[in-house]
Formats: sequence, C-alpha cells, structure tokens
Amino acid sequence: QVQLVESGGGLVQAGGSLRLSCAASAMRLSIYAMGWYRQAPGNERELVARISAAGATNYADSVKGRFTVSRDNGKNTVYLEMNSLKPDDTAVYYCNTVPNYNSYWGQGTQVTVSS
Repeated sequence: QVQLVESGGGLVQAGGSLRLSCAASAMRLSIYAMGWYRQAPGNERELVARISAAGATNYADSVKGRFTVSRDNGKNTVYLEMNSLKPDDTAVYYCNTVPNYNSYWGQGTQVTVSS
C-alpha cells in the first residue's frame, strides 16, 4: 500500500526557514510529478510547489523565490526548502502526486510561523 510520510514541520519565527521531507513506501517517486500542497484553517488545499519526473519545478506565486522543491530519487524522498517564512505560510503541508490521488494523502506536517 502506498504511503507518503511528511516530516520537518514546526514552529518558526517570521523570516526563518524549515526543510520538509516526504518519504514514500510502496511507490517509486522518481516516475511521478510530485507536489507540495498546503491547507490553512478555513482554506482549501492548494498546490504550492511541483517537481516533474525530469526535475522541472513550478511554484505558486505566493512562494516563488522563497521555496525550493527538490527530489532525491536514491532516497525516494521529495523535499521542500522554505526560506523567508511568513505568518501566511502557516498551514499543514502535504505531499502527493500531481495530479493528486485521494488515497495517497498522508497526515501532513504542521508549519506554524509566528510574527
């Protein structure tokens, strides 16, 4: 059974940095476009960063220039480096394929940015 496990979240002050990880089991991430999604309270889940199987990246305007998505196919892991964090970045962050599969959602990792 496919399982995606996110980690690396936490509480950080505005301007700080975090690095999120997404490890997969029963699934070879290298053949998929992968995305980092986030959901803040009261908001819909949104895609903030995408990396293709070939390594091309795309970002939502709200995070462009601050977030970097990468992948280590040898470790079957996708990362999200988040810099210059803002309180508006506070959300639960999830990884999934792009397009996403409902059955692949994990529990996510909470990121809280204090002002």
